Amino acid sequence: MTTTTTLTVDLARERLHTLTVVDVRTPGEYAGGHLPTAHNIPLDVLDRALPDLREAAERGELLMVCASGARSLNACALLARGGVTAATLDGGTAAWAAAGGELRRPAAATRSAWAMDRQVRFTAGSLVLLGLLLALLIHPAFQLLSAGIAAGLVFSALTNTCAMAALLGKLPHNRTRRADLDTTLAALRRS
Repeated sequence: MTTTTTLTVDLARERLHTLTVVDVRTPGEYAGGHLPTAHNIPLDVLDRALPDLREAAERGELLMVCASGARSLNACALLARGGVTAATLDGGTAAWAAAGGELRRPAAATRSAWAMDRQVRFTAGSLVLLGLLLALLIHPAFQLLSAGIAAGLVFSALTNTCAMAALLGKLPHNRTRRADLDTTLAALRRS
């Protein structure tokens, strides 16, 4: 079994020039600010990029990055199953920014999308509130909607997975266009 190497922000900053950084967040999150030199390959399309990531790993160490570190750990596990070794950034982009690390934003980015965890919290909270309001105004059975969301959040915490994030990741502002992925993979091959 392969263990994932975790790099601290300080160590990642020292070694940034030698690392191939892959940001596995959604394109909207990536546009909101990412590590210098980071390539955006969202977690949900990482398997399509596996051959290019394998080649990049042969040239040097891969560093997987997300908002807080959970998705990058999942990315490292997915890569390990494909025979690719990668490290993850302890605390993710949030820790990088908190430590004063530079964040880059694409020139074309006019607005930053909410981080996925914020999108999940907003959606879950809205659905719980909706369930409670409908239970008060229409029928008590609508409390089941709130209970279902609560159960989903507990399951998400216990399994370190999130079905709601997977669903939200399919929204247009969170998806990678094929042309964008092809451009990113071409840049990855050149680095």
